[in-house]
Amino acid sequence: MTGRRIDRHEFERLFDEFTESAWRLEIQGTYDEPEEREPLRRFLAGEPDDLEWMADWFDWVAGLTATGRKIGRVRVLTEPLTDYLRFELSFTGPAVEAGEDIRVLTARDANALDLPREDFWLFDDRRVAVLQFGDTGVTTAELIDDPTAVARYRAVQQQAMSAAVPYLKWRTTEPSR
Repeated sequence: MTGRRIDRHEFERLFDEFTESAWRLEIQGTYDEPEEREPLRRFLAGEPDDLEWMADWFDWVAGLTATGRKIGRVRVLTEPLTDYLRFELSFTGPAVEAGEDIRVLTARDANALDLPREDFWLFDDRRVAVLQFGDTGVTTAELIDDPTAVARYRAVQQQAMSAAVPYLKWRTTEPSR
């Protein structure tokens, strides 16, 4: 890669610094973020979830979109869905209602597009954070700001966004949703 390694704290700071847009390609079928472990356990046990643990995210998204900034992602869905993806989809509706542009793409379609096999965030179309994971979730990221390299990630974003289905439309076409 053409970037520099940053720790989780530096990565999280990127969300405070972007001025126009933040966009993610979410490629994995399972994530292990510590703050999601208990809500995931409750989901798998069939227990109700008031989503209070996600309230800060929903509020943050609503606040930033109210200022004209954009946030979105394309989530690649495994076939069949992993338990984790079923869990994520259970609170995708409220995230979309808060203002996040979430679209979905099947793994088959992602493979046909030859999308990268790594998650990344694209900030303001000029910086990319390629995520690296451990047993505590995102551990580090490779921060890329070289214009030529960033252009390749912007092309991936355009390709994924063009092929993906907006979540609300997808939800209405999926019988089990």
